[in-house]
Amino acid sequence: MSIKHTLTEIEDLFSIFDDPKDKFSQLMDIAKESSGIPESDRNDKSKVSGCTSQAWVVSKKQGEKYFFKCDSDALIVKGLLSLLCKIYSGHKSKDIQSVNHADILNKVGLSGLISVQRTNGFASAVSKIHEMSI
Repeated sequence: MSIKHTLTEIEDLFSIFDDPKDKFSQLMDIAKESSGIPESDRNDKSKVSGCTSQAWVVSKKQGEKYFFKCDSDALIVKGLLSLLCKIYSGHKSKDIQSVNHADILNKVGLSGLISVQRTNGFASAVSKIHEMSI
């Protein structure tokens, strides 16, 4: 499945909610479904800088494709990171590099709804994923 297809699926999921609170509830549900990462992977190398919450992203390369796992101590952040892992996992570097944080926030309908600090942290997580997949 292409990144654009995954983004469309996520957009469809979030488009059913008119109230931003419902979108945040959906993010928290996604976070609760995420298995996260083992404690041993929560280190300085995997830590997302610029995030007010504790957040981590790890990657694994298989052939030409990258796979990501993430975790956070905050449910909304973990939900946002889980979306990133779903969007970017299983794709080649050039495809990963083609999608930025603003594209994702716009598709999900969270652009302007999450705090500036969370937007900055989200952008940092996307940058980290881009760096890991070069």
